[in-house]
Amino acid sequence: MSSEYGKLYVVATPIGNLADISFRAIETLKQADLIAAEDTRHVRMLLQHYGITNKLVSLHQHNEDKASAGLLEKLRSGLSIALVSDAGTPLLSDPGLPLVKLIKEAGLDVVPIPGACALIAALSVAGLPVTQFSFEGFSPRSASARKAFFLEKLTQPTTWVFYESSHRILDSLKDMAEVLPLDRQLVIARELTKLHETIVKAPLGAALALVESSDNMRKGEFVVIVEGAIIDKKDQLITPEQEKLLSVLLEECSIKTAVDMAVKITGARKKILYQAALEMAQGKQD
Repeated sequence: MSSEYGKLYVVATPIGNLADISFRAIETLKQADLIAAEDTRHVRMLLQHYGITNKLVSLHQHNEDKASAGLLEKLRSGLSIALVSDAGTPLLSDPGLPLVKLIKEAGLDVVPIPGACALIAALSVAGLPVTQFSFEGFSPRSASARKAFFLEKLTQPTTWVFYESSHRILDSLKDMAEVLPLDRQLVIARELTKLHETIVKAPLGAALALVESSDNMRKGEFVVIVEGAIIDKKDQLITPEQEKLLSVLLEECSIKTAVDMAVKITGARKKILYQAALEMAQGKQD
């Protein structure tokens, strides 16, 4: 790439503790001609802390398509731009993708400046398998969509992670408890690197009870990490007789009652009957 063009630097910033920023990130922010920020007021606090006075421009979900075209022209004129989000690594559930996509398609350089990320910070202390994991962004907003989402994850064998907000964390856990077994292990990481950082590892039932009983556990920003399902291949099949019984019971009972009765009648494992009942109920909704 010709040096006559500027570069876009994707810069990770602290997720709470202002000390969690790299020397390289500070130097990049100081040297950039422009800093494109999701919330200029929020980022200005960080810049003032480190004595950075570069010009700020706004790039958020409501203007990023239009603003990205303007920033591309700035880069073509030779200016360098640093892209930051409100906290952490840009583009992880934050605006910025249209800009990065546009710059890459134009053949200009996009340079990562790595650093803090709530997802990785939470995984590092979770105590759950992380050799393989899936990141799901924020959970769906409605209860029905969340339950469908959790149903999709019911039998996933790898660890999975999502972000949650303070005003939905309790409802999200309640919906999860209707779908996942209450003994499924999960980690709730709240306000990471901040004054009231809290990291709890517990079975789903206990975690839900804690969030219900504690006002503080419903405040802040959350990373929720869920243990993958432990699947025994010999337990994955339901017999035609068990399927018929469940179908009849579900016509008259809730999922929980139908499964409990089917377990008593057939002696089959509750886990596989519960999974089958959930799939039947979901099929009827579809």
